[in-house]
Amino acid sequence: MGLNLILAHASASSEAGTAALAHLHHQHFEWPHLRQLLGLMRPSRRLEGDDDSLSIPHETVLAQALGWHGEDGRWPWAARSAQQDGILEASMATTDAATGWGLLTPCHWHVGSDQISMLDPAGLNLSVAESHALLAALRPSFEAEGWPLDGGAALRWYTRHAVLADLPTASLDRAIGHSIHLWLHDTRPVARRLRRLQVEAQMLWHEHPVNQAREARGELSVNSFWISGCGRPQAHQAPSPDMRVQLEDALRAPLLAGDWAAWCQTWRELDAQLMADLVARVQRGEQVRLTLCGERHAQTFDSHPRPSWLDQLKGLGQRWQLNPVGPLLAAL
Repeated sequence: MGLNLILAHASASSEAGTAALAHLHHQHFEWPHLRQLLGLMRPSRRLEGDDDSLSIPHETVLAQALGWHGEDGRWPWAARSAQQDGILEASMATTDAATGWGLLTPCHWHVGSDQISMLDPAGLNLSVAESHALLAALRPSFEAEGWPLDGGAALRWYTRHAVLADLPTASLDRAIGHSIHLWLHDTRPVARRLRRLQVEAQMLWHEHPVNQAREARGELSVNSFWISGCGRPQAHQAPSPDMRVQLEDALRAPLLAGDWAAWCQTWRELDAQLMADLVARVQRGEQVRLTLCGERHAQTFDSHPRPSWLDQLKGLGQRWQLNPVGPLLAAL
């Protein structure tokens, strides 16, 4: 079976991300294994986007690799996650086929002088006990709207309702570290209901014992939630059933944290290990697809059919003349 590898956060559109790529270049790091790999592959599909899209590129690429139907901001990640957490099956007896699912992530909103931004919820180190207590306080507000609210993990809560079946939402990775002003002024009725629930959460949790204890320990409070991944469940019908789909997100945490030294080091490790493994796979004649995903665009490469010895000889010189990888990543 071949491998369809989707590499998330391979590049960043921010000035800091551009500087990190330049830093790697100045240290004479040229992604040797990735460079060799791309010499054995040909570019195929390119996904064009921008910084304002609701879904970050690797999410769209992964959704399409799973055979889903949808569009920007309407990929049903909540239903998929609820299935993995055992929540979806447990609710089937009381859930209509037209019901849409939404993923709620407890988080901390930082209110600045000119914008509201969301920090990475993973940095809250929220315990399961804290999560359950905050969810219990909020559940009556959701149930009053006719929206059940269930917990799957400390940072994964689920709600479901017919109005969530076609609600476009900005993904968590798109919102983290950015101003969320745009998404807080959606005028659709369902968006206004969600905004009202977010305000209720802020009031309910403001002096909640969980937050009081967290603040006493010097930790950030949980002062809101983010909803994303809305939609109806979809079966996985991969367009290429003979290829295993794998998402690699080792670059995610350092990029979202703005830890560019760690991001650069992770890239070095990925090149030395993962990219070297892909080179070996291609050289063995295995089918390999690689998609490099930035914050705006994604570029896919496919391995050639196994070349003859003459083709290998002809291509040997070309591989040493490949353009540097840095500009390719910067263009994502």
